[in-house]
Amino acid sequence: MSAGGRVRAAVLVQPKTIELRDFPRPSVGGDDAVLRIEACGICGSDYEQYEGHLPDTEDYKQFPVIPGHEPLGRIEEIGRAAKERWRVSVGDRVAVRSGYGCGRCEACRRFEPAACGTRGGTYGYTDVEKPPFLWGGYAEHMYLTSLSVVKQADPDLAPEVAVMFNPLAAGISWAGTVPATGPSDRVAILGAGQRGLCCVIAAREAGARKVVITGLARDSAKLALARELGADAAIDVEGGDVVAQVREALGGGAEVVVDTTPYAPRSLTDAVAIAVRRGRIVVAGLKGGRPTQALLADDVIYKELTIRGVLSMPVAETFKAVDIIGSRRYPFERLHSLSFPIEQAQDAILTLAGQMPGVNPIHLAIVPGAPRIALPR
Repeated sequence: MSAGGRVRAAVLVQPKTIELRDFPRPSVGGDDAVLRIEACGICGSDYEQYEGHLPDTEDYKQFPVIPGHEPLGRIEEIGRAAKERWRVSVGDRVAVRSGYGCGRCEACRRFEPAACGTRGGTYGYTDVEKPPFLWGGYAEHMYLTSLSVVKQADPDLAPEVAVMFNPLAAGISWAGTVPATGPSDRVAILGAGQRGLCCVIAAREAGARKVVITGLARDSAKLALARELGADAAIDVEGGDVVAQVREALGGGAEVVVDTTPYAPRSLTDAVAIAVRRGRIVVAGLKGGRPTQALLADDVIYKELTIRGVLSMPVAETFKAVDIIGSRRYPFERLHSLSFPIEQAQDAILTLAGQMPGVNPIHLAIVPGAPRIALPR
């Protein structure tokens, strides 16, 4: 925290423009808290937000905001009612759900605050001019409204590992719960980024009988790690016909296809071709507004496919992800690539987007106070 009770944060003021600003440290009443950020994960939607490609609405702002919807940290100050409701105390490490709601509506009763239609919002997408200002994880501290959903996390794990609860929760939802993956299912995962790799773990947790993942030639290290995490085959899409390769590896096709590839409209066409009759396709990778070409609707009909778009995940998956990471059954430390200080928030986003020459990361995090990283230009 800056001198004089000020808090340093990175503010996305307009597309492709991040500024460092100081804010007053929030005061705490009986029903809220202040979180000292230990790490905030970075995902593809942060890049979409940075580029200005996401919808800008009253309750889902793009600018000006403090980005960061995957925060992990320690409770620094907390009101009595919040302490009793969340069952946490000063010093406890907590994972924070991105959505917060009114706490009273049906969506909030289902622990889905992002669906709240009254006073809800999303950390990382809340107007920075709304008091008490600190509504995102790219900061030294973050305000926790009484409407927040938090879960205690393992205090002994490295913060950059413990913070992976969000991509893992996505994997659990997208490769497990949403397509109802079971022991008879073959799963194809398109894309070997952090969420694709977490989908491998999730498919194995769901009991899938065979799992295949795809990636680019430059993703060779990621594909090798995918095999260590439980993939039966890891396929370089630049090595030939991706559909033929995946179908051969799976012995005929997939009951479940999860498309996590960003900015790749063609992948949905591939997913339809890979899926077997009555297969389930989950589409998670945003395409940057680009239309999907050559999608054969007749194939969708004749195969009786289910295609489901996904954006977030229920709180149950978030809680399960925190527990799986804490179990230490998987080497999540192998997924983390780099930790950036707040001052390099823009570098971090561009690095995740593959715009730093020679750097092909899996997972990145904003870690307040981390050493600056020298990147090739």
